[in-house]
Amino acid sequence: MNRLLVLVFALVLALAALGACRSKSSAVSAPAGGKLAFVRDGKTVRELTSGELAAKIGPKTVEGFDPYYGKTKRFRALPMRRVLEEGFGSLAGLDKEQFILRASDGYTVPMAGSLLLDDGAFVAYEDLDAPGWEPVGPQHANPAPFYVVWSKPEQTNLETHPRPWQLVTIEIARFESAFPHTSPGTLPTDAPAARGYAIFRERCIRCHAINREGGHVGPDLNVPQNITDYRPEPQIRAYIRDPASFRYGNMPAHPDLTDANLDDLLAYFRAMKDRKHD
Repeated sequence: MNRLLVLVFALVLALAALGACRSKSSAVSAPAGGKLAFVRDGKTVRELTSGELAAKIGPKTVEGFDPYYGKTKRFRALPMRRVLEEGFGSLAGLDKEQFILRASDGYTVPMAGSLLLDDGAFVAYEDLDAPGWEPVGPQHANPAPFYVVWSKPEQTNLETHPRPWQLVTIEIARFESAFPHTSPGTLPTDAPAARGYAIFRERCIRCHAINREGGHVGPDLNVPQNITDYRPEPQIRAYIRDPASFRYGNMPAHPDLTDANLDDLLAYFRAMKDRKHD
């Protein structure tokens, strides 16, 4: 009986020690076998793992300030231009193409080929500061299998240089073809709804969909109900400016948007009420 008690006590101590080690670690394990898909004309032309890409390209250490982590980070990463070359077979003409980067959590980022081919763009596949990956973002997500990072000090603005984590697809697609039902129709370029659409394309579509086209991190803003149908417009404006004053979540603040910008966004939302597609 005494021997049994000793064994039980030893087991309790071992489990407590394991729990302590886990509580001290800020890393999350990376899922095995993650692949990056390359899509063109709606068809997957290639799928490559981080190991396959690293063997073909050769990794580099990228170190710099990461705005999501709020500190300097080091990653094992691959130059984006070389990743695109391996994925699509050639770099010819890619600087003129439009791309959509898709993450497994629903984050969807349209980006110009000329930006992706910048020599500061990298695809990270390993966190050199933490075994596995250090959790990122307000939801403490695992960035694996791939995380887009930028190496130049002037590339830390998340609006101009997005950093999608959990990247799973790089697609060549024109915005109009990928998201045709987000358009408010033919309008003069200086119409408020047209200006609001431009803001939506640049800022909002990464996380939100219109007519189920776009990102899926946040709610769809038009179906089944348009956001202006169930939220007062003053509340919408205040929420866009400072969402954390309402609730904690993934949506970033947009203090730089002027009252005129918000007028235009609301004009776009109202215009889409009569253009539902579900």
